[in-house]
Amino acid sequence: MCRIFGHFDAQATPNELRAVAAAQRHGGPDAQTHRCGPGWALGNNRLAIMDLDGGDQPYTLGRDIIAVFNGEIYNHNELREKLRARGHHFTDTCDGSVIPALYAEYGPDFAEHLDGMYSIALVDLRDEPTLWLVTDEVGMKPLYYHWDAARRHLYFASELPALLSFRNVRATPWEGGLDAYLATKTPFGEQTMFEGVRVLPPAVTVKVTREGGLRTTTRAVTGAARSPHCSEPEAAAHVLDLLRTETHRLTEADVPVSAITSGGLDSSFVTVLAAEKVRDLHSFNIAYTGTWPSDERAFAREVAEYAGTRHHQVEIDPATFPSLLSDVVWHLGQPNADPITLSTHALFAAVRDAGFKVAITGDAADELFGGYDRIYKAVHAPFGTDWVPAYVEALAAVPSTLRERLYTSDYRSFVADHGSVSEEIAEELRASTEPDTMSTLTEFEIGRRLPSYHLRRVDHLSMSASVEVRLPFCQPSVVRYARTLRAGLKVADGKRKRVLYAAADGRLPASVINRPKQPFTLPVTAMLQPGQALMEYARDLLAPSRLRRRGQLDPQQVEALFQAQATAPNDRASMAIWSLMVHELWLEQFCSAIPAQRVLDDRVPEVAV
Repeated sequence: MCRIFGHFDAQATPNELRAVAAAQRHGGPDAQTHRCGPGWALGNNRLAIMDLDGGDQPYTLGRDIIAVFNGEIYNHNELREKLRARGHHFTDTCDGSVIPALYAEYGPDFAEHLDGMYSIALVDLRDEPTLWLVTDEVGMKPLYYHWDAARRHLYFASELPALLSFRNVRATPWEGGLDAYLATKTPFGEQTMFEGVRVLPPAVTVKVTREGGLRTTTRAVTGAARSPHCSEPEAAAHVLDLLRTETHRLTEADVPVSAITSGGLDSSFVTVLAAEKVRDLHSFNIAYTGTWPSDERAFAREVAEYAGTRHHQVEIDPATFPSLLSDVVWHLGQPNADPITLSTHALFAAVRDAGFKVAITGDAADELFGGYDRIYKAVHAPFGTDWVPAYVEALAAVPSTLRERLYTSDYRSFVADHGSVSEEIAEELRASTEPDTMSTLTEFEIGRRLPSYHLRRVDHLSMSASVEVRLPFCQPSVVRYARTLRAGLKVADGKRKRVLYAAADGRLPASVINRPKQPFTLPVTAMLQPGQALMEYARDLLAPSRLRRRGQLDPQQVEALFQAQATAPNDRASMAIWSLMVHELWLEQFCSAIPAQRVLDDRVPEVAV
């Protein structure tokens, strides 16, 4: 696991490259290396997980094929044996060292042979110099880039602050970003909150040459018909087999492996399966000092006792949230309205401090198996009714009617003239060629929302603490099978994730199986109240003088929001305040005379483990 960066057909000084590397050093503290040639550079920050003494990047084959890599390739041993049979030699057993030889054998189709999570940059100097960028089929390892089409210059990096450390990449806010962010909690697809900065989607191979410019090819990933398993017991047995196989595979590392255990179904199931393979597995759960709603520590402890793990109960003090939030927003590089970001950042810092560089999590099960209420309601909408508006509204951080009230008249006009992201998503869903509602939603949740909203957050906040997250639910075998399941095996009879619950039945404590679904998040409504540190911080960030500078939010309407929350605290008002606060903090950090770089010392407020 690493961070990568570079440029092609462009220029960057040695100091620039050092600044870029420094901006994402937390994601690869074990080594920082780069290689340059006329008009190109490839760089790497290494987090050593496999072959701790080998694995030096960039990987090379002769003088003409050079590659850098972020992620894990789980089938590297099988690939290495096949490549040896074809005459290739390897000096180490690091997973990424197979990449140049694999490219030499298969050309740009080399990614078809990879099983894992990855973003890869490879320069081929034979004939016309060519840069290849490749992402995995789910989008677990983000790669941001700036393409100057006029000059044919490309810059890329694993994290936004690092990319912005190139002097030719500007931190200019996207004017439509505020509405898009409030409509979906973070920008979806390739769009970022910065003009001219994009992120590669899943399953793409990008070719960049001086003559041909930038060309993107999307690799086919579905490739499966409807599941042959018609009955719930059959499908559940297959899901169990897939998850057990993938979880066991993902415990293989040359460093200790841990598990994140929230106390819900998904992470608990993965913890139990990992404990089958890892002796003396350590599990981690996070909670908040004091008494707050939705505390899950009792469920997590019960799962730990059931699985026989060595359990770490992490606690953070809400008084530290203002200082913690600043670091969270910086590491994410753009707003994400989910309050879970604070918990995630602090949790992985505790995992690192306990001596672990790898953590297995249960992320992505809801997208794959229909765990969200919005999915259930859409699938079970009365026949002949339009389910799309309610589904799109459920994606929002701030409801559309409230968004419109919060905007200034000028910004309302801008959104009306340019169209809202909500309208674009609605059109996309209605234009789907999938055979039914469940298939349409599955493709949207996995292909559009999961990489943008969920996986980038998990990647950036785990790597901010130098921890590699491994995701059994995102493994290709699990994702492909989940795509084939009919709606009745996911959402039916008032239940969500039916087949996953059936697979876990008898393998988890009954209290976890039978408990109501509860999001793993921060109790924001309780914490955004008068007298709480978070409320005072929000008022400072959303002061009228700040809001008037940007001209997008109406200070009077924002004040009315604060008054409503103070008088009768509720989820709608508190989520709106939280979302606006995060957005304003992002503007302050990145778009107000942003310095060339900001390198954190990777400290977070103290936590108790």
